Amino acid sequence: MNGITGALILTLIAGGATGIGGALVLFKKKLSSNFLAGALGLSAGVMIFISLAELFPEAQAEISATGSLRHGEALVLLAFFVGMGIITLIDFLIPEYENPHEASGLSLNAKTPAVGILEQTGSEKALHRLGLMSALAIAIHNFPEGIATFIGALNDPQMGTGITFAIAIHNIPEGIAVAIPIYYATKSKGKALLYATLSGMSEVIGALLCLGVTSLFGIELSEGGAAFPLILAAVAGIMIYISLDELLPTAEKYGKHHVAIAGVVGGMAIMGISLLIM
Repeated sequence: MNGITGALILTLIAGGATGIGGALVLFKKKLSSNFLAGALGLSAGVMIFISLAELFPEAQAEISATGSLRHGEALVLLAFFVGMGIITLIDFLIPEYENPHEASGLSLNAKTPAVGILEQTGSEKALHRLGLMSALAIAIHNFPEGIATFIGALNDPQMGTGITFAIAIHNIPEGIAVAIPIYYATKSKGKALLYATLSGMSEVIGALLCLGVTSLFGIELSEGGAAFPLILAAVAGIMIYISLDELLPTAEKYGKHHVAIAGVVGGMAIMGISLLIM
């Protein structure tokens, strides 16, 4: 299995975790909010540590080693913030009510937006639209996450495994956000699970799009290429933004503050120790 195939498989695993979120909420009566908060904190810790301790320093070292670009380190710093800007732009383009950053409830019996729409309007059609728009919003939002997972895994399989784990945890509440309104609209757990799973598959499309564009323009997705350090830095920016804008606020919302922070510290510790012993 070559590097590209392995990176695509890890991206598929990360994206498929939306289906896990859908399955958890559909087939389990109640999810522990503190457990979810700790898991999301752990995910944020892994992503922040990888971004600042691995990806960004490696991008700076790579650009210095190639010596092919003037003001290379400044360009790497710029690429870091460009990565943040890309995912920020996506957030602004998607209306807030259709841009679910967190689970819309931790069980089918919870007082969720889906239940509220059903009580107020009695319209299953409106619920179905909410579910479809949630799935579309998450799919669009997952494009850069797929690129981040793919590039991270291609650069270093061990690092890619950590990113995959972090993105997968992050995708679980997104799957919940899609599954609940679809379930209430259709009364079909199968359809709800299908839509939840499909919403995460855009990560694979994002990875393939990245591979196709770089191949078309002859950009090397490996060490030694002049553009590669800039891509690494942009990926670091994307993951920092995801952690600060999505993971930590969601963890704070659904669990105790110290549970979320303990998850962050635990995620950083796990990645730090794994890098020392490997």
